[in-house]
This record gives sequence, structure tokens and C-alpha cells, in this order.
Amino acid sequence: MSTDKPWVKNYPEGTPDQLEFDPKTLVTLLDDAESEYPESPAFANFGTSITTKEVEIKSKQFAAYLQKDLGLKKGDRIALMMPNLLQYPVVIFGALRAGLIVVNVNPLYTSRELKHQLKDSGAKVIMIFENSAHVLDAVFSELEIEHVIVTKIGDFLGFPKGLFMNIAVKYLKKMVPPYTFPRVIKFKDTLTRSTEDFKAIPISVNDIAFLQYTSGTTGFSKGAMLSHGNVTKNLDQFDSMLINILEDQQDIYMNALPIYHIYSLVVCVFAGYSRGALNVLITNPRDTSAFIEEMKKWPFTFFNGVNTLYESLLNHPEIKNVNFDSMKLSGCGGMATLKSTAERWYELTGKVLLEGYGLSETSPGVTVSPAYTEKFTGTVGLPIPNTEISIRDDDGNEVERGQPGEICIKGPQVMQGYWRNEEATAEVIGEDGFFKTGDIGTMDDEGFLSIVDRKKDMIIVSGFNVYPNEIEDVVCMHPDIVEAASIGVTDEKTGEAVKLFVVLGGEQKLTKEEIIDYCRQNLAAYKVPKQIEFMDELPKTNVGKILRRELRE
Repeated sequence: MSTDKPWVKNYPEGTPDQLEFDPKTLVTLLDDAESEYPESPAFANFGTSITTKEVEIKSKQFAAYLQKDLGLKKGDRIALMMPNLLQYPVVIFGALRAGLIVVNVNPLYTSRELKHQLKDSGAKVIMIFENSAHVLDAVFSELEIEHVIVTKIGDFLGFPKGLFMNIAVKYLKKMVPPYTFPRVIKFKDTLTRSTEDFKAIPISVNDIAFLQYTSGTTGFSKGAMLSHGNVTKNLDQFDSMLINILEDQQDIYMNALPIYHIYSLVVCVFAGYSRGALNVLITNPRDTSAFIEEMKKWPFTFFNGVNTLYESLLNHPEIKNVNFDSMKLSGCGGMATLKSTAERWYELTGKVLLEGYGLSETSPGVTVSPAYTEKFTGTVGLPIPNTEISIRDDDGNEVERGQPGEICIKGPQVMQGYWRNEEATAEVIGEDGFFKTGDIGTMDDEGFLSIVDRKKDMIIVSGFNVYPNEIEDVVCMHPDIVEAASIGVTDEKTGEAVKLFVVLGGEQKLTKEEIIDYCRQNLAAYKVPKQIEFMDELPKTNVGKILRRELRE
């Protein structure tokens, strides 16, 4: 196996090849930040903000409640199911302080999906947003949940009831569905204890902090065990790549990515908190008009999203009235970034859309595009310090530089394994410690990684490999097409053929024949879709990943 690291020569000035990590836990990180930046605004939402000191007090009160009133012990699991609200980071921090393992849950899950995650994790308690409580209610009798804590959108918001109702209706767009749990704990009642009631417990870097469930874009959802050390080391890795642009107590993160997702949780919430930065939490980024109005209020320095989020902003007429002068970096991850999206973003903001790469199993960071990048490259950047990347064929052999193969990763950010699933763990983590991502990629001579596609999404047409991302990138460059997704379908002549799902913009009346003709002009013959289906919208996760699995089904 090759041991050279061509990416090191392209690191930003001051970024080392290898970092010496302090043996710190996430609780240590919290304590340090609260000691150093007590008066810094930490989180803002719906016009209300809370300081680092307030977060410390409330999180310790919550931790004391978990210990004293609920009798939870180190290693017990607590599920959290809510959108971006001020109480979310408070509860995460409190749970970690109490030595619990946090299980983040998508608030848009169905009862079936929620049931699987709660059963698999063995969570004893769940804190749930009241608008999602009916989803739990439908399967509650089948679970062994001991305690249910319900929170409301206004639990931390200090404005008049009339205004609260207007905002609640506007952002949530529906009344709270009824639920009938036998015992419900109001979130506000969990903050009644004194911080002196909280008893700090020994926590090591090897203790599990999160069960971060995979998004399920390619199948069964599994819980990635992320230790305190996995996350804190990944934070140090990120910091080292941004060494020249981070400013303590000066940065503002415009955080529209859901906190339950590892991308937002680490790259925005923990990264910002550790440096006294402010996270502006966007509860419903799908309300693009309201989101843009919030963007107008803040001189934000960091903006992170996924391609679909950037597209929704770029397609809104008010985005031109947002001031981007203070923005130092805009990052994109979670899914492939389309060249057309990146070009439009640069034209609007004057800032390059920088791609990165990571997974739930890697805490999440693997690669980062250097902040000095002057134009969109289509790569996902360079491996971060202390990270090894090996591109391998189906037999586990490393391919020649520039050739496609499965991306395999080794580093301190790689998970401990899948929760209670040794077989699945053994399938993806080999004896050499490399994690098999299931993603197909290439690495150039400078060490920049490019994602070709998901291994399981690859389409084989007459023996030729066809990667859906390439098809979608080309199709979305058509001015009348808003979104596209492609999958493989059975074909008698070629084994598989490409089927394309298309979302048209506005009142466009593009025909199937016109799309196929456009594809023929821009793609090799075997890549041209044989089937086309028009849709009003594509199925996505709440983070914006297109669910090709649902399209197949």
C-alpha cells in the first residue's frame, strides 16, 4: 500500500501533517469554553439569544434532573427528537455531562422509523418536540421507554403569547396533533434543580458520546458509535485546516442544518461553542422567505449547507438583498455539489463554494477544501491531518493514482463500530483499521479527493460503469430543469439502463424527447437515460440528500 501523502504539500500555511491530541472529552471542551467565554452569546433562535454561561447553568440543571429525578446512569441512552431550537444544545450538553449516550432522531421520522431507532438503541428516555409527539404515541406501547420529556417551540423564547402564536403557526404550519402518553414530563420542569445538584462523573475519551444513526439512503439504518475522543479529535482536525480564518468570539455561524445531523452538530454547534462563537439556529429552513429575512439580520461569517439548500436560496428573489460581505467561508457537503449551483453562488456572493466530505461513521470530517481555494474545483478537498485515505478495488487492492475505487479511511475520527452489530462492523472495518465507506472516488496527484458516486448506486450498462452524480450534474445544467435523480433499472439488452427523474422549473413544458436529445448531446450513448419520469419534487432526507432508494422502491 502506498504511504505517500501528496495532500500535505497543499495544506494551508501552519497546518501540520500530524497533530498531537490532548486527551479531552466533550465535557472538557464545554468546561473550557464556559470558563473562557462566559458572556459570549452562544445560540440565537426566533429573536432570543442565550450566553455561554446560561447554557452552562441550564445544561447542568438538566443533567442534575437526569441523575436525581430520573435515576439515569452513565451509559444510558437518551433520544432527542426535535428541530433546531435553543433547548437542543442545552439538552445535548446536559446529557453528555451526565455521562449519557445521545441518540439524535430526525423529527420528521415516521412511527416505523422511530420505533426501529428507539428499539435498536435501547433508549430509556426521549425528549421530543410536541409537534412530533403523536409519532411516538403511535408505537409507544411497543417500546420500553421509561420517561417522555415534551418540549414546545416557545420553552426558551421570551416574547408575548400573541407573537409566539403567530410565529408558531407560520413556521410549523399545523396544530399540535394529539397524543396520550401515560406520563409526560414538561421540559421546563427539568430545569428546576440547582446546578449544585449536578454531580460530575468520570468520563474518558473512549466513552461513547453519540449513537449517530446512518441516514438510510442505501438501506437499513445503523447506529455509529462515536466516542468523546472521536469528536474532539475531529474538531481539532477541522480547526487545523481553518487555522488562518478562525477568530475566537468573533464568528457567527448561520446554522440551517439540523442539529440531529452530525454535520451541523460537530461543524457548527461544537466548533462554534468551543471558540465562543454564536450559532444562529434556523428552525425551518424550508421556509425560504423567513430564512432569508433572518440572514439579513446577522453579519454571519460561516455558512454551511447542502446543494438543495443553496439552490432554494438562489432561486428566491430576495437573496440578492442579503449582505455577504462578512462571510469568510461557505461550505457544502452531505451530497454532491452541482457545478451550476457553485457558479451561481459565486456570482451572487463572490465566495467559492467549498466542498468537504464526511460520514456519520467519521464524526464526520474526512476532507476539507482549503479556504484559499479561488474557484470551484468539483473536488471535496484534502484529507485532514492524521487521516489516511486508500482508494481500493473490489479485491481490497489499492488502485493507481487517479483511478476510481472505494474510498477507505483510517484516522482518530473513525467510529468505534456499529451499535450491537459486530457483523456489520466487521463488514466495513478491516483488520488494518480502514473503514470502507461504500463511496467511489479518485485522488489526483496533488492529493485532492473527488467523489464519483455511492458504490451501491452505481449503474452498470453493458459492462460500463455509470455514476448517477455525473448524469444529474449534466441534466441540471439545462435551464428548464430544477432537480434530477437517476437510478438503474433492469433492461433486457444492457442488463441495466438509466432511469431519470426530473423536476421542471415553473411553467416549463419540456418533453421527454427533448431531455433525451439534450443528454445525447452531453453524455456518452450508454449513459443516456432510457426512461424519464416527471415529478413535482424528489424524495429527500431532512438534510437534503436525495433518496435514490425510495425512487427504486
